[in-house]
Amino acid sequence: MIRFEHVTKRYPDGTIAVDDLSFEVAEGELVTLVGPSGCGKTTTMKMVNRLIEPTSGRIFLDGHDISATDPVQLRRHIGYVIQQVGLFPHKTVLENTATVPHLLGWKRGKAQERAAELLDLVGLDPRKYGDRYPDQLSGGQRQRVGVARALAADPPVLLMDEPFGAVDPVVRDHLQSEFLRLQAAVRKTVLFVTHDIEEAVRLGDRIAVYGQGTIEQFDAPATVLGAPATPYVADFVGADRGLKRLSVTPIEEGDLEQPPVVHLDDPLPRELGAPWAVVLDGEDNLHGWISADRAAGAGGSVRDHARRMEAWLPVGASLKQAFATMLQHDAGWIAVIDREETGRFLGVLTPARLHEALRRSIDADAQDVPRTSVELETVGAVGAVGAVGTVEKVTPR
Repeated sequence: MIRFEHVTKRYPDGTIAVDDLSFEVAEGELVTLVGPSGCGKTTTMKMVNRLIEPTSGRIFLDGHDISATDPVQLRRHIGYVIQQVGLFPHKTVLENTATVPHLLGWKRGKAQERAAELLDLVGLDPRKYGDRYPDQLSGGQRQRVGVARALAADPPVLLMDEPFGAVDPVVRDHLQSEFLRLQAAVRKTVLFVTHDIEEAVRLGDRIAVYGQGTIEQFDAPATVLGAPATPYVADFVGADRGLKRLSVTPIEEGDLEQPPVVHLDDPLPRELGAPWAVVLDGEDNLHGWISADRAAGAGGSVRDHARRMEAWLPVGASLKQAFATMLQHDAGWIAVIDREETGRFLGVLTPARLHEALRRSIDADAQDVPRTSVELETVGAVGAVGAVGTVEKVTPR
């Protein structure tokens, strides 16, 4: 969708902002441009909508050389979100959101209907917020309006220049989550400028790590973190890049151990055969857990002694989420369920298996093979969850 061919930007004083850039961004891909201030990432982005003209080289948008397109018309078909939002203070939220459709000649009713649809999509009820003015919104809400306005005319490309940099960390985390949800729904081609490597890793399908006017590495987040291409990249992503990689490594079924399981309506077993067992309902959905100490010498059914399961995640959640959940609940393991609403139990993730999953992910990238084919030389945790590697159903009395 976006292609740079040997693009250079040189200013009259001799300063080279970007030097001989060549890269491509696929349709529907979100690419984060990350690097220190003054490295050329914002210049790169602004050349796509011709706010800055390149000195040499060519930029293509959907196969067309943008230098042959009228700049004003080009910009009306590219969404643009900046850090300070740039909403018109004298216009309502609905009017701000409908700005580009109006410029494109849409009828008022159609433009406002589209604006209301986009506000709803970014989590702002148009009936509640549509008639408000920008100064009546929080910083996070104004950023949402900025995103909605950029999407209002359904542009194929979205340019975002540090859009969440001016809000506090809690709001920023929420906006990032909401934007990932939104991108999953609309699948725009996005160039996203940031100086924050953690934001780049969290949001990007691929990351372009900038040096001084050049791209040092252009790769998937996991590869940038696991196999930095140069010492500069290694230094930029930080010595804690292994921890950062947790956020882009998903839990897979092959990472899980299989502990003993019991069912809610089973009579309480004499022995669990392990310090604890997972409790499932009649359809093998996760219900809770039961400890050997609690079961010893007790009567009745499993239901009478089962405890609620607090530490759990769906398969596909990140290892960072898994680690955080363990810490939050002071848990030595977490239960993992399928993605469906039923909550079917798949297994448990222990700290040892979490570490192995991270190592497999790094080795898989280095060897360019699937994670499941990586063999590790490691000593497994003995007795961590009971019968490791096999599903045990505890025999009731």
